[in-house]
Amino acid sequence: MPLRLIFMGTPDFAVPTLLELVAHSHEIAAVYTRAAKPAGRGMKLQPTPVEVEATRLGIPALTPATLKTPEVLEEFRAHNAAAAVVVAYGMILPQAILDTPKLGCFNLHASLLPRWRGAAPINRAIMAGDVETGVMVMKMDAGLDTGDVAMAERLAITDATTAADLHDALAPLGGDLMVRAMGALERGKLQLTPQNTEGVTYAAKIEKAEARIDWNKPARDVLRHIHGLSPFPGAWCELAIEGEPARVKILRGEIADGSGVSGDLLDDRLTVACQPGAVRILELQRAGKQPMKAEEFLRGTPLKPPMRLA
Repeated sequence: MPLRLIFMGTPDFAVPTLLELVAHSHEIAAVYTRAAKPAGRGMKLQPTPVEVEATRLGIPALTPATLKTPEVLEEFRAHNAAAAVVVAYGMILPQAILDTPKLGCFNLHASLLPRWRGAAPINRAIMAGDVETGVMVMKMDAGLDTGDVAMAERLAITDATTAADLHDALAPLGGDLMVRAMGALERGKLQLTPQNTEGVTYAAKIEKAEARIDWNKPARDVLRHIHGLSPFPGAWCELAIEGEPARVKILRGEIADGSGVSGDLLDDRLTVACQPGAVRILELQRAGKQPMKAEEFLRGTPLKPPMRLA
């Protein structure tokens, strides 16, 4: 029989898992998500992507500011769910919540645990130069992504992979994985394995201060930094446009031939010297503008040596 579940998630990444669970006839007793926030030019309250889907599906969406009050705990228990599925919810689950579903709470995490526990596993895997990552289903405990793991799917990372690319590939992969895990759980066949105590790394939240590009680093490190922060918050540098310094986000690039002083523009195709090597910028975004391909940008703003990106 399909399971009665509570679903807890917030961003776009969580939506495919919710949809897969519904498509496979699991009963979603309630959806928990973060509260709507002001956004857009009018700063109107915008519900989360998960709340939008829950509303469309006719599932009650709850947005408590905390999970620690007796009232919230009582309401959570009243759903009488066999298990909870958690995908990028954005709030810590207290022990009383973790203990409520009789079969446990299961998290979909976007890394190959124990590598990249924490808030930004997709970004950090790219920035660190990892050659692969994946998604894992973990039975949650009180620690930070320390629970026993059940199932995993792996995905290659190349020098061309951006955080957006990886997000969009892992989200549906995760939805399929969680559905298979819940199917095994309902049959009593879900096998859990303790995480390895070696190879633990932490994916700290991305800070704005680390977004500036350092052209003094090797070309591949610079490229992975750019791709790991694309599109948000966006790795950036400054260059002179019409004689004025302008901040520009670099969204996509590739390793290129060439050498020179760090940050020097090497040609009229936006090839920039690193130490060693060079990176060619393929896509970028000026403040207040839409992202554009390098060719389009250069048609309106021709750039050529001598020029330095800082």
